Amino acid sequence: MTLGRPHEKPVYIRLREVIAEAILAGRYSDGDPLPSVRALAAEQGANPLTVAKAYQGFQDEGLIIVKRGVGMFVAPSAETRLRASHREAFITTEWPEIRDRMARLGIDPADLAELA
Repeated sequence: MTLGRPHEKPVYIRLREVIAEAILAGRYSDGDPLPSVRALAAEQGANPLTVAKAYQGFQDEGLIIVKRGVGMFVAPSAETRLRASHREAFITTEWPEIRDRMARLGIDPADLAELA
């Protein structure tokens, strides 16, 4: 996981994206422990309070479970729920922009299928 290049989004949002992508990619499965706040902060070069804020958002959404004195774990069905929400966001937000750009550039979706 890495925050990558500078970005316009707040750091805690980028951290959420990094964590979500790791779950969606299967690096963390349901029930797996997540890195501690300090470990993830060190890995990402972020402030521990910012990492805690990112984790708190996932906890509020029921995507991670905190076991006092043990750590944070991926909640059951977190991957399924994340995949559904990311799919919905893609279809409603990203795809219309991509489709419009393809139309402006004269790109036929069928041509893209041939490239894959």
